[in-house]
Amino acid sequence: MRAVVQRVAGAAVTVDGETVGAIEGPGLCVLVGATHEDTPAQAAQLARKLWTLRLFPGSPELSCSELGAPLLVISQFTLYGDARKGRRPTWNAAAPGPVAEPLVDAVVAELRALGAKVETGRFGADMKVSLVNDGPFTVLLEV
Repeated sequence: MRAVVQRVAGAAVTVDGETVGAIEGPGLCVLVGATHEDTPAQAAQLARKLWTLRLFPGSPELSCSELGAPLLVISQFTLYGDARKGRRPTWNAAAPGPVAEPLVDAVVAELRALGAKVETGRFGADMKVSLVNDGPFTVLLEV
């Protein structure tokens, strides 16, 4: 699984003009993609990593778990797009919806089981994401 993690001062996702998920910062906006071979165990591992990753200022740096910081988790199949050849990306490495949706749901469920406040987008929808990147601070995670 792959995730693009942005430390934010706030973030929201809308579908057809309706806000379906929003957080007030400090927090994390997380775009999550899955490929064909990913497993529920990897989804749980990604969730634990997101919850304990030290991305917030402090001495030492702090994690969401230490701050009680919220997360906005949004499915993003395009994280597995490949544009190395030609001008049009291929999506062959991205898992299809019936495989990817339960994995993204598993990340969210595990985060909530760990005690996180989690908001989400809507799987498969045309989503508009707005955020204030704090730093800016963005990292790529793969498990």
